[in-house]
This record gives sequence, structure tokens and C-alpha cells, in this order.
Amino acid sequence: MNIIDPDMTAKLPSAKTITVDEESAGQRLDNFLIKHLKGVPKTHIYRIIRSGEVRINKGRVDAQTRIKEGDLVRVPPVRVSKGEELGETPELKDTTPAKEFPILLEDEWMLAINKPSGVAVHGGSGVSFGVIEQLRSARPLAKLLELVHRLDKETSGILLVAKKRSSLTQLQAQFKGRETGKTYLALVKGQWPSNKKVIDLPLLKYTIGPGDGVGEGERRVKVLAHNDPSGLRAITLVKLSRLVGGFSLLEVTIKTGRTHQIRVHLASQGYPIVGDDKYGDFDHNRELKKMGLKRMFLHAWRLRFNHPNSEKSVLLEAPLPPELQEFIDHVQPPIKI
Repeated sequence: MNIIDPDMTAKLPSAKTITVDEESAGQRLDNFLIKHLKGVPKTHIYRIIRSGEVRINKGRVDAQTRIKEGDLVRVPPVRVSKGEELGETPELKDTTPAKEFPILLEDEWMLAINKPSGVAVHGGSGVSFGVIEQLRSARPLAKLLELVHRLDKETSGILLVAKKRSSLTQLQAQFKGRETGKTYLALVKGQWPSNKKVIDLPLLKYTIGPGDGVGEGERRVKVLAHNDPSGLRAITLVKLSRLVGGFSLLEVTIKTGRTHQIRVHLASQGYPIVGDDKYGDFDHNRELKKMGLKRMFLHAWRLRFNHPNSEKSVLLEAPLPPELQEFIDHVQPPIKI
């Protein structure tokens, strides 16, 4: 017979219950737990959610569940090795690097940064951490930092982050209601037809299947016929800004925010964005690398929206990053007077 020491049972960790407050309402469960279980690997957090150890109001949930104010979230004791409970392991540290990004605008309500190319906006799908995780790590005292919208990993430019739950809700409503103005700068090979100003073609997301070549298992987007009911309507406005050597610099405004919308729409017209490794001209891209362009030439240049508190119109502009400006200067050097 096993005899259990009463003093030992008293020391055994127990599950705790967290009541969701107003500021946390609306978050995904995984993001909520990442914030509350600082230092715990994300893989472990997703494991305890999948196993059913994390519950909301006594019911099983998944990582994408949105929490509400007043919800009771059951969090099990988190052990990183036998006999060790979170909070009793001083060597356990969050490995997410802390990083700030160039700031375009900041106040108590929101933050606008100039995101560099090559950095995902958030972790997941093979990415350990992104912009938002690095910002949270750099600002451990911030009550809330949430992405308002997204940019592709390869795209640079303006990215909004909310610092209050009310700001997040208000700004996301503007994006959803198409009340914002988003204009990108894109470079394509050749001369864009000046009369081609609107691309209105439905898009469909799909996964590259076995035997379909390079990129098996990757998610992609393609253009469908106008009458195909499986596609989502996508509208892109294109304006020729100027010719740059043998290229066209385009100002592209999206009226809908579909995945890879600009990239797929421009490629469908025979003018893929230079440097695009998914929808571009791969042979041409190899030549461009020799000329110094090692990334896709797509930049979130201007963004117009209403401030979440004052409701006044705000217009932000992010200058071209040095590597893109240098490429333009290389193919068409500025005239010296």
C-alpha cells in the first residue's frame, strides 16, 4: 500500500481559473494563454489546449476560440519537466527576441510601424515568432498589443497595432467595412498599359497537391472566371506612377483585402511583381538578384484611416526601404544637374 505524506499533497500544484477582463475580451485563446504563461513554449500551450486540459466555462475549446469578458478559463499546472512547475524554474525563459520597429505614429491608443521585408507579422506555420511577438517581448509592461491587420512576410510597409481593446475593435471594423485607403508601391517588368486601371477578378485559395511540382503543400491563390461561384470578389486599382528603366512603378490600391491579392492580380495580367518567388517570373528573378534585388518589390506605402479615439482622418506614408530605393536608382540613376 502506498502511503501519501499529507505535507506532500499540499504542495502539489493545482489548476487555476482566470476570469477574462474587458481588455482581454475578443482575443484568441492561444494568444491569451501566451500572454499569461510567459516563458512556456508555444508547442506546450497548444498541447494542453488540444488535450482538453484548458477549458472555458468548463467546456472544451480550441486554440482559435475567441474569449469573452467574464469567461472562466481553466489553466492546468504547467510543468516543463518532472517535478517542476512554472514559476519555480528560474532557468526557464522566453526565447522570443525583443525588438522595436521603425515607428510612424504612436499614442496611447495605437502604434503604426514600418515593417521590414522578411519578417512575418505573427508566429505560426513554421515561424517561431513574428513582429507582434517581438514587440510584446520588447514591451513586457504593455497591457495589450494586437495586430489590426496583416501584411505578407515578404511585403514591407505600414502595419497597425492596437494598444487598447476598443482601438482594435474600431480599427478592424474600418478594415472590414472597406473604410480605409490602402495603397502599395509595386514594380513590374515592362510598361504597364495606362488604360488598365481596374482589375476585378475573383480569387480562390488552394493548396498545391502531390505531384504538382515545387511547393507541394503550400497555400496559393489563383484567379477564377467571373461566373465561378467558388471565388471571392477582389478589386484592385492600378495607377502607373512612372517608368523606371525597363520597369513600371505602380501605385496599387486595394478595395478588398484578399490573400495575395495584388500579387495574383498583377501576375494574371502578365505583369508579375519583380522578385515575387510564388507568382513571379523565376528566370527573371534570378537575373534581378545579380542586380541587387533580393526581395519582392511590394511595399505598403500609404494608409488612410480614422483615428480610433478622435475619429479624425489620419494619412500615413512609409518611404521605400533602402534596398528598393537603391534598386530604382541602379536601373535609372537620378539626373545630376
